[in-house]
Amino acid sequence: MLKKFIVALTILASLSSLFTTMGDKAEAAYNYQAKAISVAKAHLGVPYRWGGITPQGFDCSGLVKYSYGKAGKALPRTAAQMFYTKGYRVYSLHAGDLMFFAPNKASKPTHVAIYIGAGKMIMASSSKGVMITYTNNKYWKPRYIGAKRI
Repeated sequence: MLKKFIVALTILASLSSLFTTMGDKAEAAYNYQAKAISVAKAHLGVPYRWGGITPQGFDCSGLVKYSYGKAGKALPRTAAQMFYTKGYRVYSLHAGDLMFFAPNKASKPTHVAIYIGAGKMIMASSSKGVMITYTNNKYWKPRYIGAKRI
């Protein structure tokens, strides 16, 4: 009887540590996504600069690369490289997911933004610099080609 109790206790402890580890991974994912969003928000109003990757000026992929880099995740330089080489495709957005846009559905991505929740995204706009806008924005919505979770 004591042996059965010890075996059951050992199994329970193993399962408990498994679920704790899974929770730690989910928490770590949330932490770096939340950190990337926080970094991007701290740069609201920074002017747009083509090829910009510093707080002196960002382009769209520069902002995303910089924000995720400060959160501990290295990303490639361009929106297309991010789209084709990083993360996995998602159809239901969560805060921190990368949203990709193209001039038409058949072309490669030329713009990237970070989804921040509540139907909003943060991005570097050529006209307004780093800003928050709605995902259903009449300019961006028809150009949306998909999202990736890093």
